[in-house]
Amino acid sequence: MFDKERYKIKALQILSPIKPVDKNTIATKDFLLRARRSRASYDLPLYYLVYFLFAELLDFENLGQFEKVAWSFPIDYKGRAFLIEFRKFGIGVFVQDIERDEDDAAQIVKRINGAVKCARPFFDNIAEEAVKASLLNVTNKNRELYQRYEYLLGLYEAEYEKYLSYKEEYSTIESGSVTTYKSLGFEYRKRSDWLAISCIEAFFSWTEHLFVHLAIVAQGLSDGEELSKLIDSEWKVKYKKAIPDDTVEANKFYDELLIVRQQLRNFVAHGAFGKDGNAFAFHSHTGAVPVMMSYKRRKNRFSLYGSLSFIEKDVIAFVQEFIDFLWKNFPAAMYYTQELCLPTILTLAADGTYNDASKDMESMKLFSDRLMSMMDDSANMDW
Repeated sequence: MFDKERYKIKALQILSPIKPVDKNTIATKDFLLRARRSRASYDLPLYYLVYFLFAELLDFENLGQFEKVAWSFPIDYKGRAFLIEFRKFGIGVFVQDIERDEDDAAQIVKRINGAVKCARPFFDNIAEEAVKASLLNVTNKNRELYQRYEYLLGLYEAEYEKYLSYKEEYSTIESGSVTTYKSLGFEYRKRSDWLAISCIEAFFSWTEHLFVHLAIVAQGLSDGEELSKLIDSEWKVKYKKAIPDDTVEANKFYDELLIVRQQLRNFVAHGAFGKDGNAFAFHSHTGAVPVMMSYKRRKNRFSLYGSLSFIEKDVIAFVQEFIDFLWKNFPAAMYYTQELCLPTILTLAADGTYNDASKDMESMKLFSDRLMSMMDDSANMDW
């Protein structure tokens, strides 16, 4: 059982002489309407920490919502009234007289910072309870991650096109009686290889994030603790949670992409030495031979073993096929999570809202419009 009272006593000691307002607190008649933001406000902790401190730990009175104000705690400091408020343009300590009260506001901010610091276990407990209760919204960065993939894909395609244009052309270098030839396409091919690796890495980074959101919107994941485990799990686990369909097409993408994922990770994560000795070779009468000899040619066409020698054009084409597969099979969920980049909300998965909205695109568009309108009103504090 968490000992809330222990941290409440500590916080009140640090805040002293801050206390709730009472009938003896001095305030101008129109203070609530004309209070001004102090300069010290910019040193306050994050708004939600201040809210939890005063509302959940200390049980100070909250005056509630006003136009462009989300919450307001009136406090008494040395007999004068101050407001701790979260307004549209941020949190602040609001004062009666900006010149007279600025020094006191600075002292209030200093005490609030100290109280927040001592109450960290209390805030951690709030977060743990929220996860257990599945009262979570999941931040959506799909658009940003996909744009990174698209950017690198564009660079790769440009370099590869240059390679195709110049691959049959050579320049000659004369050195005395020796003539050497240099492929004009070699540098472009080398750059396109590098960019292909970066592009594929970006694809896996994006899908690892996307799969978590698809698991919530398309598959109804609504348990906070299960979500936490999923976020920490490997790419293949996230794939199966987002795309559990045991179809030939889904399994084809899973099997092929998993091989690309494993080989790419082995190559990149191990400093281009690969894994399990596949960068070693032993001496023989026929020359250098890989320590891990292959007894049969692998069926997989996406090979990164030994050196950077996979057919990047095929891999990237396969990746594009998979992206098409996602839009074809999960159009409503992809619209919500990828095109609109909205946060996913576990309570909406739990009560069946996402399931109902995902039945067709029209339902998802209507639902998304309503949700975005509510979010805009909340952001603008239009209550």
